[in-house]
Amino acid sequence: MPVKIRLQRHGKKGKPFFHIVAADSRSPRDGKFIERIGSYNPNTNPATIVLDNDKALDWLQKGAQPTETMRAMLSYRGVLYALHLHKGVAKGALTQEEADKRLAAWRESKEQKIQAKRDGLAKNKEEAKTKQLKHEREVNENRLKALAAAAAPAVEEAPAPAPVAEETAAPEAAEGNENAEA
Repeated sequence: MPVKIRLQRHGKKGKPFFHIVAADSRSPRDGKFIERIGSYNPNTNPATIVLDNDKALDWLQKGAQPTETMRAMLSYRGVLYALHLHKGVAKGALTQEEADKRLAAWRESKEQKIQAKRDGLAKNKEEAKTKQLKHEREVNENRLKALAAAAAPAVEEAPAPAPVAEETAAPEAAEGNENAEA
């Protein structure tokens, strides 16, 4: 019976969630499986992969073939590297302690990369938030200036009738001068 390590889709439309399973290659994608060995959530950033590394390694040693997507995930989680080291131990190229040390060092460096990505995403999110707040402040200040400018002409129009009264007084004075001449 050919066994595949593959994804089994769950979740609703537009929000996929996958179970990582070891299944007979002849069974349907979401059908019968032999063992569930993890889950994969692509909706988070970075994507969340929960995987039982020991079970996955055991299935790979038994001859299970991962799909292309699962091969990438197993590589990302270090299971394929562990299989490689295990084969090296079996051949006598290195000791089990040395293989464990190399795998631990690799996983530590991988965790640092993942944490750096999470920190970078959090930093970008915070910068975007401060940029948005700064933009909102500028828009509000411009709005207040526009309101103040709209209110200022109304104040300037009030003194305008006073000069009109002076203009009417001026023609009367002009008439008075004409009467004096007459």
